Amino acid sequence: MSRFMARMRANMRESKIEHRANTTPWKKDLKKNWGLYFFILPVIAYYLIFCYYPMYGATIAFRDYSPAKGILGSDWVGLKNFVSFFSYPDVGRLFRNTMIMSIVGLVVGRCASITLALMFHELRWKRFKKVTQTISIFPHFISVVVTCTIFMQFCMTDGLFNVILGWFGAEPKNLLGIPGAFVPIRQIMHLWQGMGWNCIIMLAAMSGVDQQIYEAARLDGCGRIQQMRYITLPAISPTRVLTLIMSIGTLLSVGHEDIILLYNPAIYETADVISTYVYRKGLVEFSFSYSTAVGLVNSVLNIILLLLANKIAKTVSETSLL
Repeated sequence: MSRFMARMRANMRESKIEHRANTTPWKKDLKKNWGLYFFILPVIAYYLIFCYYPMYGATIAFRDYSPAKGILGSDWVGLKNFVSFFSYPDVGRLFRNTMIMSIVGLVVGRCASITLALMFHELRWKRFKKVTQTISIFPHFISVVVTCTIFMQFCMTDGLFNVILGWFGAEPKNLLGIPGAFVPIRQIMHLWQGMGWNCIIMLAAMSGVDQQIYEAARLDGCGRIQQMRYITLPAISPTRVLTLIMSIGTLLSVGHEDIILLYNPAIYETADVISTYVYRKGLVEFSFSYSTAVGLVNSVLNIILLLLANKIAKTVSETSLL
């Protein structure tokens, strides 16, 4: 019995030593780098206060919410708001317009940003490279209201776009009153405002490619086009895949600010999307529960698309977020 007890005490001492060995590095790191952990606290507080705490308010999607009664005091209606949304006659139009704008923006925007990054990467005159890159980034910092105002002027009958179209024999028209012209106009605006900013990540990935690879390729007789095709683009493939996954995760979250500033009831056929519909129902008609339900459906679909994109990317390219 004494041998058994002695063995038990020895095992307990060994387990305590292992536990201390496992916990000591974490405590030492916390004590050593407490200042760095302190700087993380505002970020953690931001996400807890503005991202996680508001999730409690999503429960009003299942209630007949009244501000006077509060969230808990409002009547529980279950899936009524969701059924009403999917019974909405134009729900197909909302999803169609949202997908068209998102896919066009994703394809055109990514191709333009990667192309611009390749052009900057190939520039050898450093001063010209810095100036052009700064000019391309500058529109990103212009207010959406100002940008939309500029493009509204461009789309008027005597605006810039009609002047250009007039060179090809087209008659002047108010382009923002034509349903089929809204998506191209919005995409041109987004390219002008965001193309330079979006290429920064790609340009940073390109700058990390080993220069010895380019030197070896030049010695083998490879031109610049071949270097871009066989060295630069494959080297930034993980970055391209990760940014694509994150973009697909927000595929249905088309921003409503610029659309609301540009569209009108005459072009709802092609301009009305889920986010603008949520805006009208929630802030114009004060249907808080209904608009929350629509927004919740949108968020769930985005999560599903993100997980699918991540799974496909991991299978095809072995690059994923998780």
